[in-house]
Amino acid sequence: MTPMLEGCTPWPPEFVDRYWAAGHWRGHTLDNLLRGWALEHGPRTALVHGATRTTYAHLNRRVDRMAAGFRLRGLRPGQRVVVQLPNVPEFVTTVFALIRLGAHPVLCPLSYRAAELSHVVRVAQAVGYVGPSAEQGFDHMATAADIAAQGPFLRQVFTFEAPGTSSPYGGMTTDPSGCHYSPLGSVDAPPEPALAQSADQVAFFLAGADGAGAPLLVPRTHNDYVYQARAAAELVSLTENDVYLAALPAGSALALGCPGIIGTLSVGGTVVLAENPAPAVCLPAVERERVTITSLRPAHVQQWLDELPNSQADMGSLRLLQVGGGVLPGETAERTGRDLGCRLQQVFVMPEGPLTVTRPADPDTAVLAAQGRPLSPDDEFRLVDAAGEDVREGEVGELLVRGPYTSRGYYRAPDENARAFTADGYFRTGNFARRTQEGGLGGGYSLVAHRSSRRDTGAEH
Repeated sequence: MTPMLEGCTPWPPEFVDRYWAAGHWRGHTLDNLLRGWALEHGPRTALVHGATRTTYAHLNRRVDRMAAGFRLRGLRPGQRVVVQLPNVPEFVTTVFALIRLGAHPVLCPLSYRAAELSHVVRVAQAVGYVGPSAEQGFDHMATAADIAAQGPFLRQVFTFEAPGTSSPYGGMTTDPSGCHYSPLGSVDAPPEPALAQSADQVAFFLAGADGAGAPLLVPRTHNDYVYQARAAAELVSLTENDVYLAALPAGSALALGCPGIIGTLSVGGTVVLAENPAPAVCLPAVERERVTITSLRPAHVQQWLDELPNSQADMGSLRLLQVGGGVLPGETAERTGRDLGCRLQQVFVMPEGPLTVTRPADPDTAVLAAQGRPLSPDDEFRLVDAAGEDVREGEVGELLVRGPYTSRGYYRAPDENARAFTADGYFRTGNFARRTQEGGLGGGYSLVAHRSSRRDTGAEH
């Protein structure tokens, strides 16, 4: 097994052996999977954004050329690059291109401002940044320039501009601090031979948060994330005929791999990238692209339901609506299936990896009242009291988790790791829940969220 990236906590060997033996981990890297998807589904549509449609073959070619372009600009395997992009095809191509290069994308929400971004750059020792020159009135490039001037890490900034617009930064430039600025669209070079990569290595980082809201970097390996996306896709019977609407931020835990963007691409389906979850944007997209599955937060669900009577959009293609990021009120949950004509799936997920979902075959009582059961048969969940002792059945306790896709530690955060992870590898989620027995769940149990304490800014529960 290849040594884990310095600053990351590896799974102990006995757990590695267990997850391989169970078939959860199969040694596939996201990079090689994309090559396979392009061969199998080449002419099929992979991405849709407005009038732009990208096939699997074109996506793979663009990733090839962008990876070579990043290398030409000086990026190297093992380096970290902050990616802060809206829901555009360039998000997908940039992430995969960096992975193909052997670099590690650090996925940051667009809401991050100077304080959060400078913290992420410092912790990750990020040498690169990819983001819009400006978005929703915020000057991302000015912020990146300020961070670069502080040194010593950030040295490459790539600016994304919407099609039809030009970058105010023009071509490649260099500021007094020695940081280079290039339009993202200019990152292009003839493809190079494939880089051999190991699936037990970090593929990318997701952003979590501690109790004070400071960003924490969650390393996700190829093995663990590919398994998560595959298992989530299998659970909802995702096929090449499915169309996933990415209404939530593409880099969020729920939209990226539950099954989300990665899971949809893994089966040859189509991902539709929406600017935001507003019904004015998404309801017409559902009709136009015949969307079959999407993911929303509770507030967005309510907005969609409120707008339905005023909308002429045909929602008949939608078969599954995932809801995460909070508890969906009972009345709203009941209206969802009735008014949208689709199945509801409750989801609890965090960037660190814990994932519980209701099953399509679960009885309505379970779907309306609970956040489901663990995704994997090898997920180990505990509910504990303040002393760390297991609570009795039906009582509320803090949720502790370990499993084949739950991180064993944050990146370069030893103090937080000591607080957030137990000595035997359980992640203290900071969320409180209770178990409920459901006869219709095959003798299993479901989790009912009770309240959250710390790190819930990073949760999609």
